[in-house]
Amino acid sequence: MNSTGLPIIRPRIPESLNPEEPAVPLRVNEMGRIVAKNVIEDIRLHCDIVDVIGSYVTLKRAGSGHKALCPFHKEKTPSFTVNAARQIFHCFGCGAGGDVFRFVMQYEGVDFPTAMKMLADRAGIALELTESSDEERSDKDVLFKIHGELAQLYHQTLKESKAAEVARSYLSDRKLSEAIIDEFMLGYAPDRRKLLPGWAKKRGYELKHLELGGLVGRSEDDSGESFVYDRFRNRLMFPIQDEMGRVIGFSGRILGGDTRTAKYLNSPETPLFHKSRVLYAMDKARKAIADQRVAIVCEGQIDVIRCHEAGIDNAIAPQGTALTEDHARIVKRYADAVILVFDADTAGQNAALRSADVFLESGLSVRVASLPEGQDPDSVITGRGADEFRALIGEAVPAVDYQIRVLSDRESEEDDAGRMRVVRSVLESINRAPTASQQDMLLRRAASLLNITEEALRSDLRRTKHTARQSDASNEPSASRITHPAEEVTVCQLIISHPTLRNTATEHLKPEHFSDPSCRRIYEILDSEEAEGAKLTSALGEEDDETVRLVARIVAEAGSQDAEESQLIDAIRAALLVVRRKDLERKRRKLRARLKTASAKEASRLEAEGAQLTHDIHLFRQGWTTALPILELDSD
Repeated sequence: MNSTGLPIIRPRIPESLNPEEPAVPLRVNEMGRIVAKNVIEDIRLHCDIVDVIGSYVTLKRAGSGHKALCPFHKEKTPSFTVNAARQIFHCFGCGAGGDVFRFVMQYEGVDFPTAMKMLADRAGIALELTESSDEERSDKDVLFKIHGELAQLYHQTLKESKAAEVARSYLSDRKLSEAIIDEFMLGYAPDRRKLLPGWAKKRGYELKHLELGGLVGRSEDDSGESFVYDRFRNRLMFPIQDEMGRVIGFSGRILGGDTRTAKYLNSPETPLFHKSRVLYAMDKARKAIADQRVAIVCEGQIDVIRCHEAGIDNAIAPQGTALTEDHARIVKRYADAVILVFDADTAGQNAALRSADVFLESGLSVRVASLPEGQDPDSVITGRGADEFRALIGEAVPAVDYQIRVLSDRESEEDDAGRMRVVRSVLESINRAPTASQQDMLLRRAASLLNITEEALRSDLRRTKHTARQSDASNEPSASRITHPAEEVTVCQLIISHPTLRNTATEHLKPEHFSDPSCRRIYEILDSEEAEGAKLTSALGEEDDETVRLVARIVAEAGSQDAEESQLIDAIRAALLVVRRKDLERKRRKLRARLKTASAKEASRLEAEGAQLTHDIHLFRQGWTTALPILELDSD
C-alpha cells in the first residue's frame, strides 16, 4: 500500500515481441516511433494534474480535492473534480475522465503523441518526435511499395519455406483452402529478428521507412546501444488492404502456442494505416455489399475469410478496434443495412450493442444474428456448414430486439429498477436513429417487446429528446452510454476507497462472477497486482476508453465515502451477495435455455441443477448469514 492509502497496483506491461527477449514496455506514436514507458511515467511525475488543469481552468479547493466548472460542457454548478492523490480527473456531469495525458488530449483536441510532447515541453523534458514534412506524400508512396512487396515476400515464404511448416499446419488444421489463402495473400513472417533491415537494404529502401510503417521497432540492449528488430516474427500474416486493394498494414497471429506474447499483433497507427477507418476485406466485399445493399460485420479475420470461402462475400470486420463513426460512413456508401455477427459472450454482446448504436445513428438498418454459445462464424461454417450459417443470418433480429433481450437477461427477474434501466437504454438507442420514420418503427417494436403501451413509451421518448436537445444546446458531450451494474461498481469502489476490505471481497468473489467487462478488469487489477510503487493512474493508459472512464468515476466517487468499519464490511458484503446472486441467475437462465432442446436423461439432470440454483438464489436473497455456508463451500 502506498502513502495515499490506495492499493499498490502494477500497470500491465506489453508482452515481449519475441519469446527470447525480455518484455520491454513501449508506447508507439502516430508515426511508428517508439517511446519507452519510463519516459511517459517521467513526464507524468513532473506534470502534477492539479497544476496542469489549473493552468486551463480555475480550480477551487473542495475537501481533499479540487472542483471546477467542466471545460467539456456548459454548466452552472461545478461537477468537474480533480483528485491530486490519485492524479485523476472526472466530471460527474458529462462523464469525461482520465489522467493528465487524457485531459490535454481532450481539451486541446490532439492525439497522444502531441499531448505527450506538450507536457514534456512544459516539464522541460527533452523529447523528439518526427513531424510531418513536405516529403510526407513521397513517404506514403514508398510505404505503399514496401507493404505490397513485403506482403508478397511473406506469402511466398508461407508457400515455399521449410520454416513456415508450422504456419501451413495451422492453416491445414483450420481447413482453409489454397485458393482462399492465395486470395487473401496470407503469409508467414520468419522467426528472425533482423530480416527486414537486410531485405530493405537490398531493394534500396531506407530504414526510416520501415520504422515509419511500423514494420520494425527500436529498443536498447543492456549496454544502452540502440537496435532495430522486426515487429512481426513467427506469425501468420494477414495483409490489411484499403478499399483500393493496396496493402497498408499487417496483422500477425502468433504460432506455436506461446502464451508470453499477444495472440494478435497489428501494425501501429502510421501514415497509411488508421485502424478507426479500416475494415478488413472491404476491398473484396464492397461489390457484394453494394449489390445486396447489406454488410455482414464479424469480429475476426478468420471469420471473414471463412465467410468469403463459403461464398458469403459481403463479410467484413473492424481492424483491432471498436466500430467507429468513420466505419459506419464507409459502410453506408455501399449498404442500407448491416447484420452484426459477434461472439455470444458478454464482451461480444457489449460490442454488438455499441456497434448497433453506431450504425443506427448513421441511418442504417441494423440486425443482430445470435450464434450458439461458444461458436463463431468460422466454427459454425466449418462444423455445421455454410447453409446453417446462412440460416442463422436469416434469423437475425432487429437491434432493438437484441438489446432488450440482452439487457433484460442481465437484470434481476424481479427488479423494477432494472426494467427501468432497460427502457432508458432502449429509448436512448431509438433516439439515435436520424429519421422520424425509423424511430417510429423501432418504438412500436420496443413497446411490444417491453409490454409497455406505445403511448407511454412515446411520451418517455419525447422526454429523452428534450434532454438530448438541452445537451446539444450546451455543447455537452454525451456521457458513456454503457451502464455498469451498480453492485459491481460498488465492490470496486469500496476496495479502492478502503483497501482493508480487499480480503473480504477476494475471499468469496472471483473475476468470473462479474458480468461487466470493465468492472471485471478493474477487479482483476485490484485483486492480483501488488507491485511496489506503482499507481492506479499508470494502468489507465493500457486499458480501453470505457474502463478508463469508469476508473476515473469510481476514484472520484470513492473519495467521499466515510463510515465505520462495521458499516463498510456490511456494505461490501451486501454488494458481494448481489454480484453472486446475479451470477447464479444468469446460470439458471442458460440452464433453462438448454432444457428446451435437452434429451430426457439430460433434462432430468438439468432440472436437478436448476432446483439447486433456485435454492441457492433464495439463500442469497435472505442475507449474509444464510448465504455464508454456500460462499465458504465455493472457496474451499
